[in-house]
Amino acid sequence: MRSQRGFTLLELLITMSIVLSLAAIAIPQYADYRRRAFDIRALNDLRNIATAEEVYFLDTETYLSCVDADCEELPGIAKLSQGVSVQIQAQATAFAGSATHPKGTGKIFEWDSEQGGLLNPAP
Repeated sequence: MRSQRGFTLLELLITMSIVLSLAAIAIPQYADYRRRAFDIRALNDLRNIATAEEVYFLDTETYLSCVDADCEELPGIAKLSQGVSVQIQAQATAFAGSATHPKGTGKIFEWDSEQGGLLNPAP
């Protein structure tokens, strides 16, 4: 009689428990990385809009208020990142704005040109 080679049930259970333990650690980390990446999209769009607002001000001596896709009319803004929500409120000599992404961590990035730019740091 030949002996059959294979894995025992105990070996399979131990392997499965190790794999599941690693997955329990890795999956939440991956989800957190994704949320922070969406936050960075919103932050980068806000910074690009702030630069475009300053260029627009140099040309017209006014700032432009805009919301979401309307901000793409600023010079130098080709297209906002998908899903990013942006609001810019312009005044005569300054502007303030905010940006967020619904798939991000929920952080709202704020910009105020009178207070030196970004009010809250990167994620």
